[in-house]
Amino acid sequence: MNFASGRPLRTSLFISMALFSAQAFAQESLPLQASAAPPSDSAASKPADALSLPVTDAEHAVDKRVLGVLPNYRTINETGVYKAITAKQKLIIAAKDSFDYPLVGVAAAYAGLSQLENEDESFGQGMKGYAHRLVTNYADQALGNMFSEGFMPALLHEDPRYRRLGAGRGTAKKRAWYALTRVMVTRTDSGGERFNFSEWGGNAIGVALSNVWHPDSRTWGENTVKLGEQVATDAISQVLKEFWPDIKRKLFHKGQASATD
Repeated sequence: MNFASGRPLRTSLFISMALFSAQAFAQESLPLQASAAPPSDSAASKPADALSLPVTDAEHAVDKRVLGVLPNYRTINETGVYKAITAKQKLIIAAKDSFDYPLVGVAAAYAGLSQLENEDESFGQGMKGYAHRLVTNYADQALGNMFSEGFMPALLHEDPRYRRLGAGRGTAKKRAWYALTRVMVTRTDSGGERFNFSEWGGNAIGVALSNVWHPDSRTWGENTVKLGEQVATDAISQVLKEFWPDIKRKLFHKGQASATD
């Protein structure tokens, strides 16, 4: 399949999802909460632990799953105090994201869209073709995660975690924009900010390696589209991570006041 005829449905779907997510959350009049007091010196002095997520200003840990399903291991709440994590911890986060069972569902959705558009024609149709697409799409997602969240952040001294703003730190529109743009901006181990080389470089490496098992889509155009889809998936997931506590509070604790986020 050449680039001129490739992936119109799939690309349009992701663009629509990104725009819908940003607009929906920006227009939602979520109640803003006052920011809690900054963390004490004793709290700031505690060592970081990749598997023991830092707490919010209100001392409330981030859910490890969004909607009870989607992995949320690399999300922490913004406290105003930055603590770097080790290369080993970055690789642990990447591995938990790459080999968690919901990734199979993401790969299944990609495989369905690929089959609908008859991408990778050599895979054929029917269950055999779908199974082939499912396996290769899972490999695409896992490789992208391992490189963009683990290997590249360790090599470049960048932080793969998403630092959630939370209610009380801006309007819903500001928070949605912040979530979407974290694929462009990241923290370094020294606490500064710069372009997110790990996100783009890690996913680019994953896409390049995927050419081994995608013989029908080895053009520059197709690889560019695949890279855009990987990054768009991360951007949309970060919007969900940013607003999941607000959604959960509205759905399951409607009418109850909460001091935590």
